[in-house]
Amino acid sequence: MRVPFPSSRSAGAARPGGASTADSTSASAMPAGVPSASRRRSRLPSLSLIAAVALVCAGCCFPAAAQAEDLLEIYDLARSADPVLAGARAVRGQQGELAVQARAALLPQWSAQLSELRNQDDGTRQHQLTHSLSQVLVDLSKLRGWDAARTLVDAEDARVRAAEADLCARVARAYFGVLTAQATLQTAQAIEDVYGQQVAQAQSRFEAQLSASLDVEQARAYYELARGNTAAVREDLADARQALAQITGRMPGELKPLAPELAMLMPDPADPEAWVTQALRDNPSLQAAALGVTASDQRVAAARAAHLPTLSLGLDGQRLAGNAVAPQDAGRYNSTIGLKLTIPIFAGGAVESQKRQAIYQREQLRDDLEGARRAMTRETQAQYQAVLSALSQMRTAGAAVQAAEKALTSTRSGLDLGARTMTDLLLAIQTQSNARNAWEQARHRYVLSKLLLQQAAGALAEPQLAAVNTLLVAPPAAPPTAPPMSSSASLPTSTSASTAPSTSSAALAPALTTARLAR
Repeated sequence: MRVPFPSSRSAGAARPGGASTADSTSASAMPAGVPSASRRRSRLPSLSLIAAVALVCAGCCFPAAAQAEDLLEIYDLARSADPVLAGARAVRGQQGELAVQARAALLPQWSAQLSELRNQDDGTRQHQLTHSLSQVLVDLSKLRGWDAARTLVDAEDARVRAAEADLCARVARAYFGVLTAQATLQTAQAIEDVYGQQVAQAQSRFEAQLSASLDVEQARAYYELARGNTAAVREDLADARQALAQITGRMPGELKPLAPELAMLMPDPADPEAWVTQALRDNPSLQAAALGVTASDQRVAAARAAHLPTLSLGLDGQRLAGNAVAPQDAGRYNSTIGLKLTIPIFAGGAVESQKRQAIYQREQLRDDLEGARRAMTRETQAQYQAVLSALSQMRTAGAAVQAAEKALTSTRSGLDLGARTMTDLLLAIQTQSNARNAWEQARHRYVLSKLLLQQAAGALAEPQLAAVNTLLVAPPAAPPTAPPMSSSASLPTSTSASTAPSTSSAALAPALTTARLAR
């Protein structure tokens, strides 16, 4: 496949529409009835004014189309649209109502009943109005059940906080997942573009009988492989955008990337055991699990108190009326007040069974809590090591980019001198592109690992996302179609700050254009 190179035009070459410079000189010889060029030019200011007004109106009507979204904007959308967080809040509301119902069993209970009786023999009627008012005085089982319900409300509050922290982590993971996929796609497109140019150059060398057809076939093989890789990476980017849309409820627009300069800071404190201690103390998921164990203890106490006597105060009243009621009782209100003592004697073994069930549930929750604590210890240490690994990858990837750029420069020079082959140049270009892609991925992994470490320690919330949001910058107004890969880009090796190298394929062009038909 041959890629045609653009041809230059001279000052007198044909212009768009087929007009040339000679046509403008013959316009003065036109009849008087035909508008001259000067008359047509006099209308241009008004047309320019109309175009300017149209552009201003378009900018006013569509201001958001040119504005990229940042991390906080995506998080605000997710807070109002994420079904996982909404589900956690709904469960908390359900538990709150269960606590209200448990408390209601300890409050006064009042009921009234109105009935009418009719005798079929003589047709007499009797109207009866009764009511009953009772108040629990002593019932330890219901009291401990209410304590357990209130404790579970606190546990659900902790789970809501855990869901909010998890939402922050999921938003950040999806956000930087899109950025990573975009960087990978830019690198893949750059490699594809370079290999396409290489196919054209190899074809030109073959037609000039300066190389064998093997070079053309090798270039085409690399180009087709690059095209397949670009298609796969484009699919990954679409999936990453769908993952972000799954959280926010809509497809994201253009996202702000990380700033070129990124501070490379160690976790504070720089002790993994300190992070583990904080996680075991402040992680909301562990707090919810611990409160669940406390509630299970209270449920065991409620089950044990189910066989204890209960004491309540009752007030009952009755009023009769109708021709079937004796005259001395008609319209008379009778009330009864008294204390009611209930002593459970035998319930078929249900009370003991409920007590054993509560104990088993408590043991299960205790085991789950211990497993969660061990898993959190491992997760915290893993995220701490992930931050350190990301820092190391940023340094090594920066050094790899520098070495790859030097190797590309040497390979390009060697190709001009005939000491290197076209395959060597292709491999050097691919190595440089992969090194820059690894650099971008390491930067994203570093920021995300710090957020996940804060989540494990129970310190991830909107302020932490706002701090990361300050590291984002607006994307260029007209981003290149492929990442710049300038061989003159420098990467600092200091551990205090990191500057992201530019990633445009424009700098890869010298690797191909300077490899002229030198042999």
